[in-house]
Amino acid sequence: MSALVGIDLGTTNSLAGVFRDGQPVLIPNVHGRFLTPSVVGVLENGEIVVGETAKELRVTRPERCASRFKRLMGTDQKMKLAHLEMSAPELSSLILKSLKRDAETFLGSEVTEAVITVPAYFNDNQRKATRMAGELAGLKVRRILNEPTAAALTYGFHDRGAEKKLIVIDLGGGTFDVTLMEIFEGTLEIISTAGESFLGGEDFTERLVATVLQQTGEELEIVEMKQPLRVSRLREECESAKRTLLSEDEVAIRIPNAQGEFPADGKRIKLNRAAFAKLSQRLMDRLRKPIDKALRDGECEPDEIEDVILVGGATRMPVMVDFTREYFQREPLCRFNPDEVVGLGAAVQAALIRDDAAVDDLVMTDVCPFTLGVEIVKEFGGQIMPGYFLPIIPRNTTIPVSREEIVSTVQANQRELLIKVYQGESRRVEGNLLLGELRVTGIPPGPAGIPVCIRLTYDLNGILEVESFVREGGQRFRTVLTQHVKGLNPQQMDEAIRNLSKLKFYPRDDERNQHLLLFCERVLGEINPHFRPQLEEAIDGFEQGLSAGDPQVFEHYRHGLLLMLSSLGIEYSEHNDSAEEPEI
Repeated sequence: MSALVGIDLGTTNSLAGVFRDGQPVLIPNVHGRFLTPSVVGVLENGEIVVGETAKELRVTRPERCASRFKRLMGTDQKMKLAHLEMSAPELSSLILKSLKRDAETFLGSEVTEAVITVPAYFNDNQRKATRMAGELAGLKVRRILNEPTAAALTYGFHDRGAEKKLIVIDLGGGTFDVTLMEIFEGTLEIISTAGESFLGGEDFTERLVATVLQQTGEELEIVEMKQPLRVSRLREECESAKRTLLSEDEVAIRIPNAQGEFPADGKRIKLNRAAFAKLSQRLMDRLRKPIDKALRDGECEPDEIEDVILVGGATRMPVMVDFTREYFQREPLCRFNPDEVVGLGAAVQAALIRDDAAVDDLVMTDVCPFTLGVEIVKEFGGQIMPGYFLPIIPRNTTIPVSREEIVSTVQANQRELLIKVYQGESRRVEGNLLLGELRVTGIPPGPAGIPVCIRLTYDLNGILEVESFVREGGQRFRTVLTQHVKGLNPQQMDEAIRNLSKLKFYPRDDERNQHLLLFCERVLGEINPHFRPQLEEAIDGFEQGLSAGDPQVFEHYRHGLLLMLSSLGIEYSEHNDSAEEPEI
């Protein structure tokens, strides 16, 4: 059996790890370092280079290099390297190939499978692009794992006896994630997650570059167009200055000339921590919103958090440490190297997939980062307006999960319905991501308003099953949206779909529940009007329980309805078609 490696495919740096002898271990590259720069370059002779070599080339020949391409995952945009044009998955696959070779050298055996991490807030297309990059590198991607979850796995693996609520603040080179979670009895439960896919440490560097040029009366966009070598040199200088501020209060930034050189008598600009914090304020304001959102979704206050875990090299910045300390009123935790903790967690996830005995007491749950739902129409002033979003599985719902909603036809004698499934948070579908479609046909003729049931079932592999049927005995329709799970072979796919079936709890299909609902609806028109609101509220709750897809929720509402009938003096049994009303 070939080794299953864990890979942190980062915006700025990438690394790989493996689980050996009961522990996650990082894999060194050919230079003896764990971090491989996520940079690809093309030499004059056409040879493609990656990592440290490409990073050096980027300073002197920026037009021959590509970096930060992780931000383009899931888009059609390509990057130009000299005469070549390459997509983000193609560029990422070159980094993955390099990590794969390093792993094979380290392990002394072939590597064909991997767990690859992504930002928690990556959408479906971005995750699909990451899988594609793995396949192009010759890797079967066994799991796409959220980066904050991977970091928490590292802490959870080494602290399994703890019982506490923690939050992971993950600021990498190009992305920002925040994940609220809880550890108890060896279980790592994800509660909520939020973030931005276009906010990271390199944005702070870019802000510094722009500020330095502004002080010389120049604009970054114009200078980069006319003098790319000068900007690449200045960007390297600003990155170095940002790192110097980690340990010193002030630094001098050299300004390169038009040829990208640093003359001995060249101009320098001094920068201290306070000034850097001031120019970073807008970026820090953007960090606050996802944190607020994750806590709000998790119904948690900052003072309820016991550990604040910092992940990603950019969290080393004093401005970031000060921000988290002020926000949570506690010292942030950084027990593991923030550049390496995600790679270690990916290796732990690989051990979980392989059922390694060292992690047999560790359990992990995850959530849907985005809401899943369908397109519906709404009526305003007698006009039917399309393009609205009906959520079915809300964001931050623990997965695997199965939920349903009832929609209805909008025209008399409407014979078919096109269900479009989307991912996102926008009220209008145009702001969300289309995942797939399911066409429902053979709807029996009749007036507008014929109920149609839609069920969505979603699992950890990213498999989304869509089902629909007409409640009045109509035909059932089903499709499985798997365009983003190509890492599974047919046998694994069949097994995953069978497991989806085990998730489903559909009390609406049970004739006994249909009988109870019809019975209560009839009784509603017969009891004393003073008691009607109470019974109607209990019926509404029962309807909610029928659609919840959760046995406990359903039983709660069913029990509540039966108690309400009993309090009204109405006897009910599954075989009783009459109601005895109380004397009022």
